[in-house]
Amino acid sequence: MPEPAWKLGILTGVAQVLADTQDGLTGTQIGQLLGRLHMEDPAAGVTKWKRLEEAFIRRHNNDGHPQRIITFIQHAMEPANYVNRPELFTLRQDQLNEVLTFVSLRIDEKGVVRPGARSSTLDEASRNATSLRAELRRRGTHDEVLRYCTVELLKKNNFHASLEATKSVFGRVRQLSGLSGDGAALIDAALSLGKSGTPIIAINDLASQTDRDEQTGFANLIKGLAGMFRNPVAHDPRVVRTVTDIQLLELVTTLSMVHRRLDVATVNHPSSTS
Repeated sequence: MPEPAWKLGILTGVAQVLADTQDGLTGTQIGQLLGRLHMEDPAAGVTKWKRLEEAFIRRHNNDGHPQRIITFIQHAMEPANYVNRPELFTLRQDQLNEVLTFVSLRIDEKGVVRPGARSSTLDEASRNATSLRAELRRRGTHDEVLRYCTVELLKKNNFHASLEATKSVFGRVRQLSGLSGDGAALIDAALSLGKSGTPIIAINDLASQTDRDEQTGFANLIKGLAGMFRNPVAHDPRVVRTVTDIQLLELVTTLSMVHRRLDVATVNHPSSTS
């Protein structure tokens, strides 16, 4: 028995994922797949996703149900098409699941559309998408953290995702301070009070002992995160060290807090601290 009719928003959402400008099917792939499934092709003259949306709407209105659109999704998500880019499969799967959960469907690891949890709000949709990346987005993870580790997340490689996520803080400190070091030496040079009492990067106005203690604690926190996650992961083989989903979520949450403090930090250029 076919699935109940879909609202326009679902058809649009699926089209926007599968025909995304950067990560979607190419125009040629869309045309070939529409032809293979005997779906009317609106053809050229519109953007990719509008072309696919219109094709979906026409077929859905003709059939009265979304079965052929589901078939299109499954052909587009055939795992054999992603052998060289498994992270692209995961990205599309995550994004499609956030749309399909509104009609109680999901895409499994075989690219098959199956029954799933139903969502009625955007927050529920993000929760029900179930992927670690979706959960990080739902938690409002800082963009800088995601920029460093998204590829590893899509590859479902927590081991290297934790390493890349931790690197994001050191990259940010280098960018703000203008320094070129790394590790604890970089953090000491950029964040420690030093003899002058004025660090290059100050997370508060340093007006009281409490403020200065917070500054020192912040620097120690970053060095501690490197000691716990960056250094061991960089040197230990993956087979002898695992990073669980919970550990990665907790690490990324902490790193996001660090980035948000850096967002509003005051930068004192070295020439003004001498």
